[in-house]
Amino acid sequence: MALDNMTSSAEARLTPVPQRHAAVFCFALLVVACGLASFAFACATPFAAFAVIAAALLPLRSALPVMLGAWLVNQGIGFGALHYPVDATTLAWGAVIGTAALVATVAARGILQALRASPAPVAFVAALLGGYAAYELVLLAATPALGGGASFTLPIIARLGLTSAAWLVGLVAVSEIVRLLSPLASRRAAS
Repeated sequence: MALDNMTSSAEARLTPVPQRHAAVFCFALLVVACGLASFAFACATPFAAFAVIAAALLPLRSALPVMLGAWLVNQGIGFGALHYPVDATTLAWGAVIGTAALVATVAARGILQALRASPAPVAFVAALLGGYAAYELVLLAATPALGGGASFTLPIIARLGLTSAAWLVGLVAVSEIVRLLSPLASRRAAS
């Protein structure tokens, strides 16, 4: 898959702002969302939902650094404000979470590309399922070395999946509100 298959706003699944501002908008949206989620959920930040939003708004080449930025915000809040322990295991889990977020973005992007002719809700649900599965599989793969396998129970995975789904709905709603308000702001600026 080429890193920049989608480059025009006509091909984007979400277009709340002109394509030239999409990366800045996506970064700001995810940084604010990540900040809120990091304080509310600590280690359960909904990176799969963030991955779908980044993949829907941006070409992969831009989506990956945006996700990396969101992950850095999460880690900064975790270590700076929430006082995560600074030890090898916690640092390693942080790196695994960052890797999982990037893998989820690639998976979501691939699914959105494959389903570009499908209705947006179908594509978003499929991208969330695929991105969440990829995210969780990366985390699960790290448990033999880092521990934490007890956290991979069906109730926990289902609860975190539903949390990601709720965040995705909220982020899509914010994007659509911005899209609806953008023409009003443009008309006011022009007058």
